[in-house]
Amino acid sequence: MRIKREEVLSSGQARSGRVTIHDVAAAAGVSISTASKALNNTGRMGEETRQRVKRVAGEIGFRPNALARGLLSKRSFTVGLLTNDTYGRFTLPVMAGISEALVDHGVSVFLCAIEDDPALGQTHVDAMLDKQVDGIIATGKRLDRRLPVDLSNLPVPVVYAFTEGTPDSVTFMSDDEQGARLAVEWLVQIGRRRIAHITGPENFFSVRERANAYRDVAGSREPVMYGVWSEVWGHEAVARRWSEDGEKPDAIFCGNDQIARGVVDALRERGIRVPEDVSVVGFDNWEIVAAQTRPPLTTVDMCLKELGRQAGLTVLALAEGQAVEPGLRKLPCRLVVRQSCGGESPED
Repeated sequence: MRIKREEVLSSGQARSGRVTIHDVAAAAGVSISTASKALNNTGRMGEETRQRVKRVAGEIGFRPNALARGLLSKRSFTVGLLTNDTYGRFTLPVMAGISEALVDHGVSVFLCAIEDDPALGQTHVDAMLDKQVDGIIATGKRLDRRLPVDLSNLPVPVVYAFTEGTPDSVTFMSDDEQGARLAVEWLVQIGRRRIAHITGPENFFSVRERANAYRDVAGSREPVMYGVWSEVWGHEAVARRWSEDGEKPDAIFCGNDQIARGVVDALRERGIRVPEDVSVVGFDNWEIVAAQTRPPLTTVDMCLKELGRQAGLTVLALAEGQAVEPGLRKLPCRLVVRQSCGGESPED
């Protein structure tokens, strides 16, 4: 028999709208002490009793007091996310993974954007510590730069995701070399033999990692074309390459999806068919760009949501006092095959 919420509320409780542990105990037919132990998975009692108390609590809408819970456990059940990724291109999928990992543990995540302002960064860190967060996850817009605020020697654990961490920290990043290798090996597998690489600024760690993997697989017949992260650069690079004499590429591996979209547009303007004449692969799997490119873009997914999930579980483990080995963890990428290459996905 299911219990209706209004059946267990006194008139005063009904007006306040808050169901208390007293209501749970009364509805389940147990003492307040037993109800508390059942809901907190403590004490000795029959499993049937524990499950009955939990079921009744859910049915009547009981929500444990977060402050009381925190006082008992000496935790706030909140985690701070600090970022200088103003546009959220990388932070938002990372945050989605963090939230997904922590929600079942009753932990909330709040985001603080610091841009590249050290003073603002310190203000947010101080606010997080004042709120007694259980931990901080730092994330950014590139792998080889630290956030402009010192996060060492804080009284709470700090985990880094998609940004450079301190030597003794746990840092998560996507495996750029592995992702680039996936892309170029796929182009070789579908029969492409003269593969060009149009990418971003050479001073980016990720650019160098991807370029090295490209050369390992495709060789050095085509020079790497370094530029900026934009559609304009992709368009310009195609114009530059197609103005040169000699054999033209039959595939182009791009450093990100924006460059790839510019490449596809420039090829179309020259009457070059994608993928029949030239196959194109991007990097990032930024769906708002990749899915709306014509044809839709084959690209490397950095699995940022999974990266966030791992970071969230790690900061939770550290907050609970578990031993976690410091160091860099590279998470594998995956190739998402769409029409700009043709063929079936290597995962099929």
